[in-house]
Amino acid sequence: MIARFKDLCLDAADAQVLGEFWGRVLDGEVVDAGDGDTRVDPRAARSGAESIWVNRVSEPRTGKTRVHLELRLAGADPAPLVAAGARIVREPDEEIEWWVLADPDGNEFCAFAGRPDTRPGPMELVVDCAEPERLAGWWAGVLGGEVEITGWDAASLVGATGFPWDEWIFNPVPERKTVKNRMHWDVDLVDPEPTALIRAGATLLREPTDQTRWWVLADPEGNEFCAFPPRPTE
Repeated sequence: MIARFKDLCLDAADAQVLGEFWGRVLDGEVVDAGDGDTRVDPRAARSGAESIWVNRVSEPRTGKTRVHLELRLAGADPAPLVAAGARIVREPDEEIEWWVLADPDGNEFCAFAGRPDTRPGPMELVVDCAEPERLAGWWAGVLGGEVEITGWDAASLVGATGFPWDEWIFNPVPERKTVKNRMHWDVDLVDPEPTALIRAGATLLREPTDQTRWWVLADPEGNEFCAFPPRPTE
């Protein structure tokens, strides 16, 4: 194991507006980071890895969302999400049993009807990719866990260290990644520097600066992620 899953980050034109939306959706506390960013801490979270940082960026969203959450609703339909500011992109039909929605910044996500045996909120993180089994295997090498192949040629990473939801799905798509992901994940490194990650096949995009203490890297299919040095121990 090279690292552990830390949290999610979401780019936004207006981090306050988008943070408030996701705070309502996830029943979370919205924390002002003081620099234009916000953080959503779900009240029913089982760990800090369920927090979502909403980061203000100047560039607009372009291209398809390649990383998204799948949510379990509290009720039978997404009316509360629409009331909070979501837009319905696609209704359930003969092909799919879930709703596809978009948040106020245009980021798409999926919502499934509630069930008595599940808790509302995020249940899966989905990443579009060209080679699901290969990419899931790469992340298993970084975070641990086991790769399972699903019936629609997707790969599922189960048991990744620190990952807070049911499954991490790597979904096959024909198109290649062409623009920066608007959603990405962070990891906490085991070692002080990301040398092992780079040796494993990650690409270094940015070193730490005077304002940031983390490295920005990309996995073998170009998905950006941030790597933090180990947290101090008391």
